[in-house]
Amino acid sequence: MTMSAGWYLRRLSRMGPQEVAGRVGDTVRRRRWRSAPPDCPSVTGARFTAVLPAGTVAAVPPDAAKRLIAEADRLMDGRAEFFGVVRDDLADPDWRRDPKTGRRAPSGYAFDVPYRSEDAVGDIKQIWEPSRHQYLTQLAAAYAISGNERYAERVAEHLRSWWAANPPLRGVHWISGIELGIRLLSWVWIRRLLDGWPGAAGLFEDNPVALNQIWHHQRWLAAFPSRGSSGNNHVIAETAGQFAAACAFGWFPSSARWRADALRSLDRHLRGNTYGSGLNRELATEYHGLVLELGLAAVAEADAAGVPVPTSVRLVLLRMTDALAAVVDSRLRPPRQGDADDGHGLIVDGAGTDRWASLLATGDAVFGRLAWWPAVTGTDVRTPLLAALVKPSELSVTRPASRPAHFADAGMTILHGPEEIWCRCDGGPHGFLSIAAHAHADALSVEVRHDGVDVLADPGTYCYHGQPEWRQYFRSTLGHNTLQLDGGDQSVSGGPFLWTRHAQSRVLIADASGEGAARWSAEHDGYQGSVHRRRVELTAESQELRIVDEVRGPRREARLAFHLGPAITADLVGNRAQLTWTRDGEDRSAVLDLPGQLSWQAHRGETGPPLGWYSAGFGRKESATTLVGTGFTDGAEGFTTLLRFRG
Repeated sequence: MTMSAGWYLRRLSRMGPQEVAGRVGDTVRRRRWRSAPPDCPSVTGARFTAVLPAGTVAAVPPDAAKRLIAEADRLMDGRAEFFGVVRDDLADPDWRRDPKTGRRAPSGYAFDVPYRSEDAVGDIKQIWEPSRHQYLTQLAAAYAISGNERYAERVAEHLRSWWAANPPLRGVHWISGIELGIRLLSWVWIRRLLDGWPGAAGLFEDNPVALNQIWHHQRWLAAFPSRGSSGNNHVIAETAGQFAAACAFGWFPSSARWRADALRSLDRHLRGNTYGSGLNRELATEYHGLVLELGLAAVAEADAAGVPVPTSVRLVLLRMTDALAAVVDSRLRPPRQGDADDGHGLIVDGAGTDRWASLLATGDAVFGRLAWWPAVTGTDVRTPLLAALVKPSELSVTRPASRPAHFADAGMTILHGPEEIWCRCDGGPHGFLSIAAHAHADALSVEVRHDGVDVLADPGTYCYHGQPEWRQYFRSTLGHNTLQLDGGDQSVSGGPFLWTRHAQSRVLIADASGEGAARWSAEHDGYQGSVHRRRVELTAESQELRIVDEVRGPRREARLAFHLGPAITADLVGNRAQLTWTRDGEDRSAVLDLPGQLSWQAHRGETGPPLGWYSAGFGRKESATTLVGTGFTDGAEGFTTLLRFRG
């Protein structure tokens, strides 16, 4: 996917004067660095002191350690999976090759590489992901737990290979700041986890090539921060990685300045990226997890180095943790909202470790759990490692006395019912900042689960670059459980990470704790000349969810979509769908009575255009049933949908 002149004009229109000036300065700096790249200063007497306290590794639960070692052994065999692509070439990786398309990215000056073009580069996410070196943190953690030096030797071999193949400012791995920031954080933890290995110092502080790479990564991040309308999760990753490296690898003349600047930026952007309620402003749950992981890792690094951290940083992370505990369902799954690219801040666990349970376990260890938090029964490696570094601190803050269900600033409401019925209602802002990069056109959408199973599902994300038709579908209004008018989206897209007009939503009623029934109502103005209002009521005794859609304005063509989860089988007859699925070996069922004024059809796995798909993770999709009703909005009574769960 390459960007047209029109895209650049639309993107420019979403920037303020300060951002434009900063980007002009970036362009001048890139040209200067092309002809006169900066040199790394000489370093003598460097020592790594940010080690794990004695006994930390022994506190790792045995089952978590077993999962990690199994994962490490797969990696030693060269086997891994990134975004749905299974690879067997990681024993000796080609750092510029995309295994999905077979293309190799150019190795020229970084800022000349057309990384958005799949024809020229391949799938850039497939190329970038292994070079975050998070699979190497897994191998390093396996060494720390087992003492088996073959893991450490493989880490050293791959780092030396990467450093040789990717000199500063050459190739695709020097384009995006989020990649540099996460890679630096990985290197810090690799050095920490390899501390008992005799070759650790020779790999890092006594290695001029490593020092050159570490310095250039930090110099790059200081020079090219994400700015203005791009100040989302990317800037958190940049500053967290920069700060971690400046703490743990504080061997350079600029280290103190980099550390102070990164901490100020991290503090400012953590607060800017987070609502007062604790939810992430991008309203994309996966990025809530990423930002929380990065923030916790940064605090751990500060405490390990004895660097004071503003109280505001810890308070934001505490609020984010409490908010996460509040919005998960009975199986600790959070909402599927907005973009998701499976990005992690720090990976030291094996396959099968629950990301969200791990974050809640870390939150318990660092902040202490509240009585209403859901129980976490799983184990992980990361929690004891982070908790060993984070120093206890007294935070003067009032935490929620009971489980929050309505987050007014984020426009999210969770309705809870019997039999583990969980319903998310979306009446929040379209997205974050002027471009709302990771938003979907999903105003007033609902997401319903029964005992953790997606019944009315948010289909997910699937892809970012290279497949514009699929990118458009998964972020479209039709791709969500809401109402589409005249075949268009509620918000107007100007590109794969750019929205030029944002639907404005407002919540009218949010009574999640009503006697006998929980109620929610909201409206949005995304369809110019019309207002879409939706009411949702969850009745406890009858286990019924009622959805009423009304459109105020002229007569318009309507399509109402309900996306079923991949586990759901639907038998549609007329306007009634019998839903069945299995959970833990037990048959479950529900009846979905759809508005009779609309003509209903089931779609599954269609490609021309896409309809009837579910993406469980980035790069993966599977067919699932989508029910679409078509008609017109001239009925005064609105459209009523009734979902009844059977006991």
